[in-house]
Amino acid sequence: MPGLLRLIIGIPIAAIITFALFSLMQVLIFTDSEIEDEVRDEIQIDIRPEVEELARQRNVDIRDVDQVTPPPPPPQIERQRAQQPTEGLSTIVGEIPRFEAPQLNSQSVNFSVSDRDAQPLVRIEPQYPPRAAERGLEGTCNVRFDVNPDGTPTNINVYQCSSSLFESAARRAVERWRYNPKIVDGVPVSRSGVETQFVFQLND
Repeated sequence: MPGLLRLIIGIPIAAIITFALFSLMQVLIFTDSEIEDEVRDEIQIDIRPEVEELARQRNVDIRDVDQVTPPPPPPQIERQRAQQPTEGLSTIVGEIPRFEAPQLNSQSVNFSVSDRDAQPLVRIEPQYPPRAAERGLEGTCNVRFDVNPDGTPTNINVYQCSSSLFESAARRAVERWRYNPKIVDGVPVSRSGVETQFVFQLND
């Protein structure tokens, strides 16, 4: 008897609870649908008219492509072939003359080097003496010397200087000169009696 009583009382309570849960679920479903519709309305993307117009312009019809005029073909250039000569080489340029080859031997060949005088390679101007510059002295100085077979000056003799202050400067300058030596029969020899003159002049 108590079990039957619990069954009679439990069925109506279970039905009420089930109905309440079902109603709650419907309310939740409708609420979610409304929220999604609102979000969808807010996220709508509006395509600008310029983009739509550009998309329509890019839709090229195949008939428009067929109407394009093709470029003209390149001009054909005629190639001319060179004609081969029908005459012989001897007829065109003349007959090649005949000559006898020279006979070379040790007696007929002579290798000789022409003679030459000593030639200057390096010439350095003398340094103006400081004491002469302080005094405002100007003048000339003559030098006579020899040139060795190796091209270096030797036996330097300074003479006829307008001032003794110029003698050492002229000598030191000649000592640094270099020459191509004198050649006699292909052999370098000494050259004597080379003369030069130095002019000492102050710049304005």
